[in-house]
Amino acid sequence: MSGYPNDERYGHPLSPPPPADLYHYNQFNNPGPPPTTTPNPYPPNPYPVSQTPNPYPHSSTPNPYPPTTTPGPYQQPQQQYPPYPPSNQPSAQTYSTPNPFDRPPSTPYSITPSHSYQDPFSGQGTPATYPIQEEQTGYGYNQNQGRYSTPGVQLQDDGYVDVGREMDEQDHDTPLLNPHVDITPGDQGPDHEETNIHYGAIPQRQPRRYKTIKKVPLYHGNFVLDTPVPSKLLDMCALKNEREFTHMRYTAATCDPNDFLEEKYTLRQRLYDPPRRTELFIVMTMYNEDEQLFTRTMHGVMQNIKHLCERKRSKMWADGGWKRVVVCVVSDGRMKINSRTLSTIAAMGVYQDGIAKNIVDKKPVTAHIYEYTTQISVTPSMRIEGAERGTVPCQIIFCLKEKNQKKINSHRWFFNAFGRVLEPNVCVLLDVGTRPGPTSIYHLWKAFDLNSNVGGACGEIVADKGKFGKNLLNPLVAAQNFEYKMSNILDKPLESVFGYITVLPGAFSAYRYIALQNDSTGEGPLQKYFLGEKMHGADADIFTANMYLAEDRILCWELVSKLGGSWTLHYVKSAYAVTDVPDQVPELVSQRRRWLNGSFFAAVHSTVKFNYIYRSSHSFARKAWIHVELFYQTFNLLFSWFSLGNYYIAFVILTQSMGSLGPGVLKVLNTILNYFYLGMLVMCYLLALGNRPQ
Repeated sequence: MSGYPNDERYGHPLSPPPPADLYHYNQFNNPGPPPTTTPNPYPPNPYPVSQTPNPYPHSSTPNPYPPTTTPGPYQQPQQQYPPYPPSNQPSAQTYSTPNPFDRPPSTPYSITPSHSYQDPFSGQGTPATYPIQEEQTGYGYNQNQGRYSTPGVQLQDDGYVDVGREMDEQDHDTPLLNPHVDITPGDQGPDHEETNIHYGAIPQRQPRRYKTIKKVPLYHGNFVLDTPVPSKLLDMCALKNEREFTHMRYTAATCDPNDFLEEKYTLRQRLYDPPRRTELFIVMTMYNEDEQLFTRTMHGVMQNIKHLCERKRSKMWADGGWKRVVVCVVSDGRMKINSRTLSTIAAMGVYQDGIAKNIVDKKPVTAHIYEYTTQISVTPSMRIEGAERGTVPCQIIFCLKEKNQKKINSHRWFFNAFGRVLEPNVCVLLDVGTRPGPTSIYHLWKAFDLNSNVGGACGEIVADKGKFGKNLLNPLVAAQNFEYKMSNILDKPLESVFGYITVLPGAFSAYRYIALQNDSTGEGPLQKYFLGEKMHGADADIFTANMYLAEDRILCWELVSKLGGSWTLHYVKSAYAVTDVPDQVPELVSQRRRWLNGSFFAAVHSTVKFNYIYRSSHSFARKAWIHVELFYQTFNLLFSWFSLGNYYIAFVILTQSMGSLGPGVLKVLNTILNYFYLGMLVMCYLLALGNRPQ
């Protein structure tokens, strides 16, 4: 009888196996290598070989049905193979243990004991601990549904939240086979991908992908997590002795910005002993700007912090001046942020993918807050500069809002949420894409330091003219550059003398934080400023909706006329910032339509509400100067109302005077130009009825 395996997968019981299976069959059933010198502590064969005689001995009687040489019509030709040695021949080296079924089954999943690490900010009365309990579960891992967030955190009965981390099969501590059972080489062998056949014992479980559950306790009822930064980033840092350099702090905020402090949320600066004093609080509002615009602003801010720390004779900035500056980046909408910009922020260590949560304690997350003190700066050319180039550490708060709720909501997070925690002295407002000068922030801060009555200040806004002024070849850029120069040379210095500047540009301005606070009744500059967040819907009338298109003008007027206050606004010529200006007609029309409507109605509001100036505590001389400015602003308001007709009258007078100097051809040409002017005005009016200039 043939020695081939009697298996149904080979078809006929006596048919030979396929060549690939025959090769593996021979490989795992031949006698093994010679025994090693190490003695085997176990008996060579714990199970005695049966002595029962073979019920089917080999008979010497010839086969009455010898195989025919000629195959029949339903018979396949059979190839002759040499006899194969019997499979029950003992191997030269065996590995065996006692019967695995005599012992209780082992737990297939191990539970790692919980561990804790020290609070990142020691010295508190009750040090906060972040014990993390890791437990491997058998549930399959679901891929993240959000773009940059992981599945929601579910609150357990013990007050912990689960943070899932994906694990591959190689990372699991439970192997496929029972480690206590050793099998002979003839019974267990490697899998062969080319034949898709598995040899050996049956696996104890099916290979799967698992996740590790980390149970993190809620910190004062809030989800706060410290995660180490990548080692490659840490290698580029000069300072590695503090936790603020080695760990990033993540907080999932589930409340409104106005309730941030009441919900017991906090920031790193308040957890030090003693808490750090924040002198400068800089906010950078962002929507979907690319990495070039972001690095332009961020690198400019880092250069300003470097300049502050270089002032060795200053009592404020000489020793550890960077600890008194906090930079807050607020991105408007998690799904709106540019992916390359987010990668740049992650390269600085302020963001890590995969730790954000959508739900905490069955409450949706409204903002993801990342805190880290970075020691590197990314230039607009995407080069990394560290301590070798003089870069100093910078405390950064990255607030990634879950929904897109406009710029004014980003400022509400800055003032009402983070500002109430840090209580800074001066707040600087920047737009991503605006690059401040290397010393501009210092000059703005110096204006507040020299005069305690200064409640707000601004610098010069410079249009980006490009390399060698090539952008000025565009007429739109050249016209806006001329307008900015006239405003910075004539308007703002004159208004600064009176003490009231009609508008501090939101792209580059600064305010004293205490001057913006509301009074005991809840009314004040910030309260009026944030009314604009809800004034763009159906609840607002036409006048109010147009007025809040320029909410920064409302803030300036409310600050100067604040009840019981004597705050003034100043213009700082030595502080400047370079910004991009629209270079296409649709962008320019969209911007100017908003500016013209907002400025006109805001001017009407300040003129009508001029009596508010009498509730302030300004001196008699200051109020007199503000009265002079009232007449100046009223004249500008009337001039802007009649400016459309004034420009047309000036055009007609000039063309008629030129026609009287020449032949009749010029008169015909001037008539055509006059009608063309009127036609363009009518067309602009009709186009303005739409809401999409693009």
